[in-house]
Amino acid sequence: MQLELLNDQGQAASKFEAPETVFGREYNEDLVHQIVVAYQANARQGTRAQKDREQVRHSTKKPFKQKGTGNARAGMTSSPLWRGGGRIFPNLPEENFTQKINKKMYRAGMSAILSQLAREGRLAVVDSLKLESPKTKVLADKFKAMNLQSVMVIADEVDENLYLASRNLVNVLVVEPRYADPVSLVRFKKVLVTKGAIDKLKEMFA
Repeated sequence: MQLELLNDQGQAASKFEAPETVFGREYNEDLVHQIVVAYQANARQGTRAQKDREQVRHSTKKPFKQKGTGNARAGMTSSPLWRGGGRIFPNLPEENFTQKINKKMYRAGMSAILSQLAREGRLAVVDSLKLESPKTKVLADKFKAMNLQSVMVIADEVDENLYLASRNLVNVLVVEPRYADPVSLVRFKKVLVTKGAIDKLKEMFA
């Protein structure tokens, strides 16, 4: 699989031969959807909570007499049938949203995403991405010169300068190959991969 090798101006200087096992896989929409949903579900925190009929604040007094009113029988206002009553099956903080994805499925799904990005022209290769100082403006100007507004960079090594320069840029994400996730790959308009990161992606997903 041949990928575009970009220069500092964002132009395709030449072609880079990438492994077919990672960047030439057939796209499997069902598999990609499954790993994206699972990744988002596994990131959820069980912080929501609702009250059952025991926990809601209410009076234990019978709302009205048992017979003669024409209403259905009621013993407490905490009944789930009443407005302001407790929930029958409330959401609890310890609720678990995790979904299991096999390693083989995850590798195949990530390879399918990378391959589809390459076919759509949304993935390109750069020699390296190094900064002499941790200046956000320097990195922003670099991406502006390459005509990149929304970009994810997968670098073989993210040093302190690159990390500090990129963390305040809203539409820029710089990660090492082991931290690349399916949601970010799908979300960003352009994905740049350094030459050194290609070999690491091959080890992980081939």
